[in-house]
Amino acid sequence: MRRALVVGIDHYQHISRLYGCVNDATSVASRLERNEDRSRNFDVRTVLGRDAKDLLTRDELRGAVEELFKGDGEVALFYFAGHGHIEATGGYLCPGDCKSGHDGLALSDIMTFANNSGFRNKIVVLDSCHSGIAGNHPAYGAMAELKDGVTILTASTADQYASEKSGSGVFTTLFVDALDGGAANLVGDVTPGSVYAHIDQSLWAWAQRPVFKTNVQSFISLRKVRPPIELADLQRIAEFFPSTDFHFPLDPSYEPERPAPVPGVAAPDPEKNKVFAILQKFNRLNLLVPEDAPHMYHAAMDSKTVRLTALGEHYRRLVAEGLV
Repeated sequence: MRRALVVGIDHYQHISRLYGCVNDATSVASRLERNEDRSRNFDVRTVLGRDAKDLLTRDELRGAVEELFKGDGEVALFYFAGHGHIEATGGYLCPGDCKSGHDGLALSDIMTFANNSGFRNKIVVLDSCHSGIAGNHPAYGAMAELKDGVTILTASTADQYASEKSGSGVFTTLFVDALDGGAANLVGDVTPGSVYAHIDQSLWAWAQRPVFKTNVQSFISLRKVRPPIELADLQRIAEFFPSTDFHFPLDPSYEPERPAPVPGVAAPDPEKNKVFAILQKFNRLNLLVPEDAPHMYHAAMDSKTVRLTALGEHYRRLVAEGLV
């Protein structure tokens, strides 16, 4: 069972209105519902506070979060876009009927629901001001308190505001980009860790900073996208490179294209050409590099070798151990 609660609030009765949270929540929900190939991913419940007709109250928000984390299954994910509040007693998410901030939904309550949940993985994603306080121990400040299987990803630190740009949260824009494949690995998995890395490297050091807290033994996939290389091709990396320090030798017969036949130079070999096509894919993905040659073409025509990069060795080892 994979289920998600996605909340976006623009309309507030007593505090300033927001303008991009509903759109952000809708974008996130559409990505979580289906993988890129349209196969089913999360069962998503979307709760939106657009205007006075669908005012989202504190009791409704609290009840929806509590319901999300009830029961058990593979993963329960909570996403929130809206106002956030912080004071000496901790952090809060602001529902539509919020007046002062501390009358909102306490982040400590959300973390209690997540920590006590029977789901194997509990993920909390917050695009709200001061959300980086989520998970911190109420008495010991910055000390996080997460039970096994809990992950938190927030738009900003406890001291920062979460920015909007062009009608969308800066954080959520990057989060959606990550789910679309910007944070995918070579087998097409988008994980919480890769999402954080994608967002982290995309934000200026002097701007809002994302916060990532986790207590997991392994990351799950949030979404599957089309991988940049076919799995069957990737798995041949251990065949071509049987050991860590192996250098794959090339010769002109690997290269299928040349301006004209060259006397004394081997003609293209169709079987070697197929291998070379895969090696070229590895090169484009930074899995290998030619040695003493500026390009794969020159490496073949000048009978040079290619070697694995650190990333290539990582995937060679995964394939060799049967993990890919």
